[in-house]
Amino acid sequence: MKESSTKQALSLKTLTKSSVWDVQENDIFRMLVSGSKDAEIKDNLRHYIDIIRSAFSMEELKNDTPAIRKAYEKQGYKVGQIPVDESTKVLWAIRKRPIMRVTDLTYENIRHITASKLIEVLDRNFGGGWDSLSQSIQDIIESGFDISTTTLPKDRLHKKGGMYEKKVADGYEVLEVAKGTWVEAIFAKLKPETIKPRMKFEATDEDADMEDVDNFNSHEDDDVDEFNEDEMNEDNYRTTFEIEEDPDEEAVELSEYGADE
Repeated sequence: MKESSTKQALSLKTLTKSSVWDVQENDIFRMLVSGSKDAEIKDNLRHYIDIIRSAFSMEELKNDTPAIRKAYEKQGYKVGQIPVDESTKVLWAIRKRPIMRVTDLTYENIRHITASKLIEVLDRNFGGGWDSLSQSIQDIIESGFDISTTTLPKDRLHKKGGMYEKKVADGYEVLEVAKGTWVEAIFAKLKPETIKPRMKFEATDEDADMEDVDNFNSHEDDDVDEFNEDEMNEDNYRTTFEIEEDPDEEAVELSEYGADE
């Protein structure tokens, strides 16, 4: 229901290179027909066409014959007439650009596909795993998805209670890339959209009291000796945490495995 209301609210004037991925061919025809009656849109039509072309293939058909229409429709195009003025109409064939390869992914469309669609695209292009993707493609994907990877021996990847099971239970889609007797698992989950709230609070008496406390504490800090790096030695230095290895998650690097052989 939300998607439907979003489409209804969109017009050529509000369309962006991101939101254009939310609409379909029929929506584009509707917007163009409606916009043909708007003088401002007609004066800036090239700008709106550029936005549409970022997500759709558009072909102007010079001849309107059943054979030509059928040929384009077989390729997945929608064919329709757009009025240029009261007496002239132009025949257009419009088709949404498919996202088939990782090179089809952009910052504008990455949030308009599902995690399962992303896995499908990655599976179609993979061979070398996540690190085989260029940094620019990784950045695009990670702008819309949480991505994590692990590489384990094939017989350990699906270990009960392991990373694979936990990620799938948390809603991640997963792609498995075979690497000999090892498997790299790539987990993907759409990031939630974050809206930064803009709130303005009026100062209260309680805030004033807290400010007084802060001022008092700042004067107390004047009496505290400053840290002297020269006085630090092995007797007075210690770490604040310990790192423990997790025996259940032995994601060993392939390079180490090769060295053992």
